[in-house]
Amino acid sequence: MRMAAEPWQTAEIPGPKKALVITKPEVVAAMIKRAKRPVLVVGHKAAETEFDGGKLIDFVIEFSKKSGIPVVATAHMIGEFTNRGFKPAAFMPAVDIGNRLVDPDWAGVDGKGQHDLALFVGLYYYMEWTILSGLKHFAQHLKTITLDNVYHPHASWSFPNLSHEEWVKNLKAIIEKV
Repeated sequence: MRMAAEPWQTAEIPGPKKALVITKPEVVAAMIKRAKRPVLVVGHKAAETEFDGGKLIDFVIEFSKKSGIPVVATAHMIGEFTNRGFKPAAFMPAVDIGNRLVDPDWAGVDGKGQHDLALFVGLYYYMEWTILSGLKHFAQHLKTITLDNVYHPHASWSFPNLSHEEWVKNLKAIIEKV
């Protein structure tokens, strides 16, 4: 069964192909386990967003360590990660990582080949919307998952618009399963 969801931002028109709605966090955990070359793109909002007594960035660090997924820090996030003693695999502007993920000749953040799964969290909605749209149309080899608590129709998979509490519960379930 495919659950319908509407874009978080009013008047965004995604087209006929929309993201599948994540109704069970186990789906995300299974996709991560099946992926050969996942990558996690983290925006600046991860340092600002409250998450279970800390910030979302703390969850991201724990998630990366547990899953082994390399992190690409965008904007000024390199400093936020470094201050927490965590070294991301790469740091670059969000638009740059979007362009690189489309490029068939890019060998990934570690030089070992194209990524087959990209997870996104903590970017401005409109920026993530645009990047995911480009990936949907020009990176057919790539599956995308957004871990934000708002629906992103251009991703392959996205949570619906969730309350903060539901979102935290879902992310905690994902980290338990990977």
